[in-house]
Amino acid sequence: MNTEVTKDKLAADLKVVIADAEELLKATASQAGEKVAAARVKIQESLDVAKGKLARLSEAGVDKAKEAARATDDFVHEHPWKAVGIGAAVGVIVGMLISRR
Repeated sequence: MNTEVTKDKLAADLKVVIADAEELLKATASQAGEKVAAARVKIQESLDVAKGKLARLSEAGVDKAKEAARATDDFVHEHPWKAVGIGAAVGVIVGMLISRR
């Protein structure tokens, strides 16, 4: 569970870094000079790599979600009354928590 939170945090942080770097590239577009041009190329390459990693991370998350959905579907089909009982218990607990407020 902690790993999932870490992956989600990493993905969110990576999105922020990508957005900031793209904004920086746009802001320095009018700057001239050999060093600035080289830095812009390097930043753009790093952004492309980061976007690829973020896409793969997102794909992995989608795959895990689909796998969990399939496992849940299989469980419900194999044990329908257990699933109904679990759903009812969760509903009662949520109802009790809501009524306390």
